Amino acid sequence: MDDTPRKFSFFGGIVFVVLLFLFIYLHISAPAQFPIDTVVTVEKGQTLGDWAGTLKDMKIIKSSFVFKTFMVLFGGGRGLTAGDYYLENIQNVITLAWRFSHSRYDLKDVRITVPEGFNSKEIAELFGKQKKFTHFNQEKFITLATPYEGYLFPDTYLFLPNITVEDVIDVMLLNYQKRIETLASEIKAFGRPIRDVINMASIIEEEARTIETREIISGILWKRFDQGMPLQVDAAFVFVNGKKNSKDLTLEDLKIDSPYNTYVHRGLPPTPISNPGLDAIRATVHPIVTKYYFYLSDDEGNMHYAVTHDEHVANKEKYLR
Repeated sequence: MDDTPRKFSFFGGIVFVVLLFLFIYLHISAPAQFPIDTVVTVEKGQTLGDWAGTLKDMKIIKSSFVFKTFMVLFGGGRGLTAGDYYLENIQNVITLAWRFSHSRYDLKDVRITVPEGFNSKEIAELFGKQKKFTHFNQEKFITLATPYEGYLFPDTYLFLPNITVEDVIDVMLLNYQKRIETLASEIKAFGRPIRDVINMASIIEEEARTIETREIISGILWKRFDQGMPLQVDAAFVFVNGKKNSKDLTLEDLKIDSPYNTYVHRGLPPTPISNPGLDAIRATVHPIVTKYYFYLSDDEGNMHYAVTHDEHVANKEKYLR
């Protein structure tokens, strides 16, 4: 009896198994374009087949078939656990299948520092540049955070990469409540409403940098405020026409009819113009009383003060031309 067909069948089976293992072996390693330092999100109800296709499209795996095979072997063939998974470094398909089948998210805190004086738009841009925050929408943050301008405390934070806009705002507001308590007695002794203190502090944060100059400018601005004089602060123009640099302002800019134009309207702006830190808030409630009514900063950041408007104009000619 001729056993040739049986031999061919046997060798054919061996060839098939070898080719199968070769295929799997070649597709175990990660693609060259693997997106490291990335968070990927499994949506609720997403099927294994759909997720495998998504991973392949994202250049995270080479073969959907190999990924699904290992998912089944690891017990994850029945379904996926929704959530955010952090891919810190290059991982092969076996590691990924084990993680997704065992719901190993591996999320790590992301450190981000919000500088003193940033407004809500600048904070949104700061978070937007940090690509790890997968659920952070800049426009949504600006919309929801703007009413809390002045109270989003500038600090260094640790956030999970899947934190939401709402959670970021809540954490920053809670931090403000905690940190402002350290100045509670000083603010109370100062005798002005906290909303006015924070509003003025947001200006002082932008107008000066050292403790002494902040306290002197605090004295000048509160004196102008109490005497019904326009504050005439250039920093507020970021809310008028987006200009932050005094040198960019023109005479026409100073005439713009905006509630944030403190050359046109007396008193404080309608809302804080930035989110001040503790030093600026402290300077606001500890003003240094001087004879001055005017001030300006030269190119080196040095402050020059004046009693009269004529002296102020002379300082402009001397230090800003």
